[in-house]
Amino acid sequence: MNYKNITIAGSGVLGYQIAFQTAFHGFNVTVYDINDEVLEKAKGKFEIMSYAFKNDLNASQEQLEDTYQNLSYSSNLEEAVKDADLLIEAVPEDPQIKMGFYKKLAKVALEKTVFATNSSTLLPSQFASSTGRPEKFVALHFANEIWKHNTAEIMGHPTTSPKVFNDMVEFAKRIGMLPLPLHKEQPGYILNSLLVPLLGAALDLVVNEVADPPTVDKTWMKATGAPVGPCAILDVVGITTAYNINKMAAEKTQDADKIKVVKYLEENFINKNKLGVATGAGFYTYPNPAFQKEDFLK
Repeated sequence: MNYKNITIAGSGVLGYQIAFQTAFHGFNVTVYDINDEVLEKAKGKFEIMSYAFKNDLNASQEQLEDTYQNLSYSSNLEEAVKDADLLIEAVPEDPQIKMGFYKKLAKVALEKTVFATNSSTLLPSQFASSTGRPEKFVALHFANEIWKHNTAEIMGHPTTSPKVFNDMVEFAKRIGMLPLPLHKEQPGYILNSLLVPLLGAALDLVVNEVADPPTVDKTWMKATGAPVGPCAILDVVGITTAYNINKMAAEKTQDADKIKVVKYLEENFINKNKLGVATGAGFYTYPNPAFQKEDFLK
């Protein structure tokens, strides 16, 4: 693997984290987004990232200064990918937006440039033909707060080159990630394939009044040693995300249980702007949720 120049397309929730993490580990990183105004906002987010790297990783001032030296910005796609060995796409999770982006990208990227999608819900085979280089296209998915939850799920599609796949595993290691290779395409990768059923089961228990949220979380934490329970995880993920996933499932299947969950989330959370950590209230109140108190499991 001889990647040196990395372009990150999209500076949203995960895009800016991937950019900073990659630059921190010594790669030349170009951050691309649709206009200069959005890129200016990204620079503000990097300031926040600096504090997180200092607090959580004990990063030195020198390391952070080097990180900033490794970062550059462009709102011109052709300019942003002119030297790219690898482009990581983190544009909105909308199939049409992604497909349109890859069609534009295919026209301006160098032949050597490998493309990776950070999509968490869409399969790489959906976009492989749009890239113009299906054998050099792979999925590379990160968990939020990647400097702490440093996982990189790597998933090819049927015509991904084995070399590209293996290079992506090596790249993930070099930016401080734990590589998690998948041997075939799987919606939700590994993490969400495990997590989504857990969160769904927790919601079913609460909605059907089998147990209240703290009791559900206490059960999971005490019995498995997990640091948090599923209701606390839902607060971090965001109640809106859980609501949207269940709403789509309810509309598609007309399943009575899903409809019940949607109604519960709408009445108790969405309509009250209790959307989780982001709004200071969800299943718990923040910044000092009950599950973090010493006596929670007593």
